[in-house]
Amino acid sequence: MPSKKKEHPKEKAALHPRSKHRRRYDFDQLIASCPELKPFVKLNEYNDASVDFFDPNAVKMLNKALLAHFYGIKNWDIPQNYLTPPIPGRADYIHHAADLLASSNGGKVPTGSKIKCLDVGVGASCIYPIIGHKEYGWSFVGADIDPVSIKSSDKIVEANTALKGNIELRLQHNPKNIFAGIINKGEHFDLTVCNPPFHASLAEAQAGTMRKLKNLQQKHSSKPTLNFGGQKAELWCEGGEAKFVESMVKESKQFSTSCFWFTTLVSKASNLKSILYTLKAAGAQHTHTIPMGQGNKTSRLVAWTFLDSKQQKTWAEARWK
Repeated sequence: MPSKKKEHPKEKAALHPRSKHRRRYDFDQLIASCPELKPFVKLNEYNDASVDFFDPNAVKMLNKALLAHFYGIKNWDIPQNYLTPPIPGRADYIHHAADLLASSNGGKVPTGSKIKCLDVGVGASCIYPIIGHKEYGWSFVGADIDPVSIKSSDKIVEANTALKGNIELRLQHNPKNIFAGIINKGEHFDLTVCNPPFHASLAEAQAGTMRKLKNLQQKHSSKPTLNFGGQKAELWCEGGEAKFVESMVKESKQFSTSCFWFTTLVSKASNLKSILYTLKAAGAQHTHTIPMGQGNKTSRLVAWTFLDSKQQKTWAEARWK
């Protein structure tokens, strides 16, 4: 017999004030927007409607419903075993990035397709460009080292009229590069976003999954299941998150006048000190660390620019007015 209904706060206060995901999921509405979700919705032990977050197919279908209901994206899918990102967290990143741009624009978020963004590691889901364009009208270039991811994101763009002409996908041919080979000569971006691979090895990624399962009160399992999926390039790289971001910072200096704000997610607080040191050594003019919280998890967005105050003002007046 189900337990008594659990009391839940009316809003998820840790999420950004402009987030569409602050209230609990209304599964009746989500099913109305995406009927394919219905078979995955069951009553949990508290007699609440929910999905099985240990089932990758259920998680993917929930994402499809969220994109359809909140962002009007009716045609979305990803290849099997590719990363299914938690949409509320990705939306939070975009909203905080919008606030960052606003801080350089007299408090007003610059909107429209004239605002050009680069998503480093767009993945197969195209999530950041979708949310950024639907919320603020920004245009995007999505870059990735994985041809399957690029093909999947391109398919999503082509299948949704609202995205066509606003999101371009580019394959990074040299996995050692981040911006080189993607940012063209004379090209300018107002913002870069990135969700870096945060594990240093496959074993570490699997151990992280085991901890996540344990935290979610899943029974002990010796065979980790990545409920959000994920390929090697999405989950881990040599040196993990710290080395990836430090490499990004060093390379960003070569493109110091090509981009206003470089940003990245930093999941591990222990990596912050070395990343901020690298930013100082690279000569970043201004840096920001913006805390973000989703559920039990706390992460942060790290932002930097090589433009001085005068250059920032000139940039904003030329491109955002």
